[in-house]
Amino acid sequence: MLRTFAILLLATCALQAQAKVDNVQAARLGQDLTPLGGERAGNAAGTIPAWSGGLAQPPANYQPGMHHPDPYSSDAALYQVNSQNLAQYRAQYRAQLPAGLQALLEKNPEYFLRVFPTRRSAAAPQRIYDATRFNAQTAELISGGNGVAGVAAGIPFPLPQTGQQAIWNHIMRYRGDQISFVTNQAAVLSNGAYNLLKLERDVYFLYGREGVSPLDLDNTLFYYKYKVVAPSKLAGSALVVQETLDQVLAIRKAWRFNRGERRVRRLPMLAYDTLQPDTNGMATADVVDAYNGAPDRYEWNLVGKQEMLVPYNSYAVHQKGIAYDNILRRNTVNPELLRYELHRVWIVEADLRKGFSHPYAKRRFYLDEDSWQILAVDLYDKSGELSGVQESHPISYYDVPMFGSTLETIYDFKGERYFVDGLDNNEPMYNFNAKLSPRDFTPQALRREGN
Repeated sequence: MLRTFAILLLATCALQAQAKVDNVQAARLGQDLTPLGGERAGNAAGTIPAWSGGLAQPPANYQPGMHHPDPYSSDAALYQVNSQNLAQYRAQYRAQLPAGLQALLEKNPEYFLRVFPTRRSAAAPQRIYDATRFNAQTAELISGGNGVAGVAAGIPFPLPQTGQQAIWNHIMRYRGDQISFVTNQAAVLSNGAYNLLKLERDVYFLYGREGVSPLDLDNTLFYYKYKVVAPSKLAGSALVVQETLDQVLAIRKAWRFNRGERRVRRLPMLAYDTLQPDTNGMATADVVDAYNGAPDRYEWNLVGKQEMLVPYNSYAVHQKGIAYDNILRRNTVNPELLRYELHRVWIVEADLRKGFSHPYAKRRFYLDEDSWQILAVDLYDKSGELSGVQESHPISYYDVPMFGSTLETIYDFKGERYFVDGLDNNEPMYNFNAKLSPRDFTPQALRREGN
């Protein structure tokens, strides 16, 4: 009996060690670690600089409402990676490139990656840094890792010890308080044809708001709404989502207004492998923002940290006035508009649990150490074959400040096609000061949106 009690005590202590860190470890945040848990120092080779605060202030030429000017426009590319030199420098580039990007290069000889000097631009408000340090000593996984308790506002696990903790850092990272914006998405087919779907979108974040406490959350992360603007045959349809924190305890609530029916319907399920409408079958519900929702259908493994070539500071593809035809090429996004840099990323692998189905039986995530934004995902099908790659092309929205994707892509290798979301070059820029409240994200509000 005594031996059994000792084993249980050790197990309990181990779980607590995974859930929280002591004050000595927490004190490293803002010292040898960045306030969100990245390594402050650069690398030994000098190819990754030290983090010095990121882009916490707008450039001098920025005015509110502008598409964010590129603060690194004078940078020259260091080199390119393409299908030819990928084979020539196999050991170097294959160690630094996600498997999905390697396959994308091999399948598209005309495609290339422009690699630029590394700029550690990720930044967040000071209150997010303060909350992250607090969370480090109080956060814990609950419901078998399907929820997080004892946290508010900041990153929950800045010193992660498990894959679940790392993925929750991405899900709960700071993305502003509220946003209103207009973007386009497109499914680009193998022949290069596509149709744009224009959406008006609103997001009201509850987690991350100034002054919020764990008790204020009531198992809610954020509220989301979109309305279709174009094409005309779909215009007026709308969706509202109330995003829960622990989605096993209470699934996300979603309602859709169908213009043809002129009524609001509660959706029974908008999660996991549910296909998103108007994506030509390429985007499941949980690929939005690279990964979202409950983690319960996967086994998560924290592989470790590695230097990788990943999308970063993607201001060129974000600039105002670029024709969408110039961005969306037949097989890939225009590589002349993309930027890659060498960064340290956390690698997390997710394997589908037995008894569940999903097009992706395995995923390998690459999470930015400075922001916890997922930058790339290798996608594997049920047979274990690499079937695609997902990318988030981020910028620093320095007027907030926060670091997040401006363009997201999913490449389907077997179908020789891809899906892209976030095209905003010919739309008004994001409004991070929109007048929104939870009342704007109800079935009643959705009905008003559709009328």
